[in-house]
Amino acid sequence: MQDDIAQILVSAADIRRRVKEMGRDISRDYAGKELLVVGILKGAIIFLSDLVRELSIPLQLDFMAVSSYGDDTSTSGAVRILKDLEVSVEDKHLLIVEDIVDTGLTLKYLLENLRARQPLSIRTCTLLDKPERRQVEVKVDYCGFCIPDYFVVGYGLDYSQMYRHLPDICVLKPEVYEQRRKK
Repeated sequence: MQDDIAQILVSAADIRRRVKEMGRDISRDYAGKELLVVGILKGAIIFLSDLVRELSIPLQLDFMAVSSYGDDTSTSGAVRILKDLEVSVEDKHLLIVEDIVDTGLTLKYLLENLRARQPLSIRTCTLLDKPERRQVEVKVDYCGFCIPDYFVVGYGLDYSQMYRHLPDICVLKPEVYEQRRKK
């Protein structure tokens, strides 16, 4: 599996440090409020787990699963909800936690969908942001790292359901996914 990795882009140590900082910022911003943290499955699960342990405020946790990629390396543009929330968001402060924001299409869809459910507020949090890939304008309130346009895996991010367990954010060698496309 290590032979598939071109380079480590963000180390596990840098991730830990940044997640602690983000936890402090979010806790400060939501002091005195209860928060509903909405984790976007599956990619955000490791980041989400580490992030909520850094929060010092009351919170509820729920999950959504959406799809816009399938097994490819670029978005199809069509976003589908595969798993919806189990709790109502009405009159709650929401924090959407994503693994990565690139085109912005998924996040835009989620924001529109959740705003229609009448929460008190919605903010967004992502581990990784690729602003140069943006197709639609979306606001990211809490960002771990802005990264260049590489296809990355690790720390919850996958390619074809593999590599999520890697502790670092790694650039996947292009021949790995190009070989699969040819099959």
